[in-house]
Amino acid sequence: RLRALNRLQVILQHLKMSKQTDSTAEVLLEKKGCAGIITLNRPKALNALNLSMIQQIYPQIKTWEQDPETFLIIIKGTGGKAFCAGGDIRAITEAGKVGDKLSQDFFRGEYRLNNAIGTCKKPYVALIDGITMGGGVGVSVHGHFRVATEKTLFAMPETAIGLFPDVGGGYFLPRLSGKIGYYLALTGCRLKGRDVLKVGIATHFVESEKLPALEKDLIALKSPSKEKIADLLNSYHTKCTIDQEKEFVLDEHLEKINSIFSANSMEEIVTKLKQDGSPFAMKQLETINKMSPTSLKLTLRQLREGASMSLQEVLRMEYRLSQACMKGHDFYEGVRAVLIDKDQSPKWKPAALEDVSNEFVDSCFKPLGNDDLKL
Repeated sequence: RLRALNRLQVILQHLKMSKQTDSTAEVLLEKKGCAGIITLNRPKALNALNLSMIQQIYPQIKTWEQDPETFLIIIKGTGGKAFCAGGDIRAITEAGKVGDKLSQDFFRGEYRLNNAIGTCKKPYVALIDGITMGGGVGVSVHGHFRVATEKTLFAMPETAIGLFPDVGGGYFLPRLSGKIGYYLALTGCRLKGRDVLKVGIATHFVESEKLPALEKDLIALKSPSKEKIADLLNSYHTKCTIDQEKEFVLDEHLEKINSIFSANSMEEIVTKLKQDGSPFAMKQLETINKMSPTSLKLTLRQLREGASMSLQEVLRMEYRLSQACMKGHDFYEGVRAVLIDKDQSPKWKPAALEDVSNEFVDSCFKPLGNDDLKL
């Protein structure tokens, strides 16, 4: 017995050590020149955010915000493929299934981080090179500057896994021009390169291979103001000629998007798509039919309400929705179908839009009393 116990202690000790060495490496936080630099460092996981990364980044942003020697904050990802492909959905799924606290702590921590970025007094520059989805959008879009490249791939694909475009999606998506944010949220449409700039998610566009030089120049600035940082970003942006002549990918569909996605209900959007009947409309219909009906209804309401809310109010609302999804069926089923078994055929419950009642949708938005998100 004693030997078994000793062996267990050795194993636990080893796990603890490996966790420490890993967690120091999952995110790198360093001060260089005038800048605080956050490097998301899980390239194998496409830099997906986990709770330990969130818990390291949040206090560091707060510290740098108060530090008179730190003039800006830069966030980037390693590995060349992704800035950040989202949150650690698998861990949340496992936790949610067994009622583990992680399914609360993760969203609470993540949304507090999104708010810290959205309210940060220091200029915040996100280098969104490569895949930028879900949680990766949350740690970039609320900052002052978002630099896209020809490798940037943006999407909020949550309705496909029984979730909703969270991390403040209810704030920034309805504020994009026309109804394009509603379209992106409901269909999970992917935007690449310059289109991410054209839609208003990025503020600048720079060649991917120029980012190290840009970062070096940012770090070398002497006690820069926000204007000075903007000037430097603009100078790189204006020099970049990649895809300059390319038309915005959604240009020819904008009128349709604005008219169809201004409908008041999901059922009405579906009807309008059917009535339109164009190849574009049929393609959107096909996409929407694959999504979780519950997620679609939650998302439409989230965006319509979020359009007139502050970022803090939106994050509070989204925390309520996240907890409703953790208690439901579709999130676990969506993750199973898309990420685990990868059979791409989720069985949603309810399976049809008309079976998701208004009462149910209302219940997901109800305050959680003492459990509400505190910012």
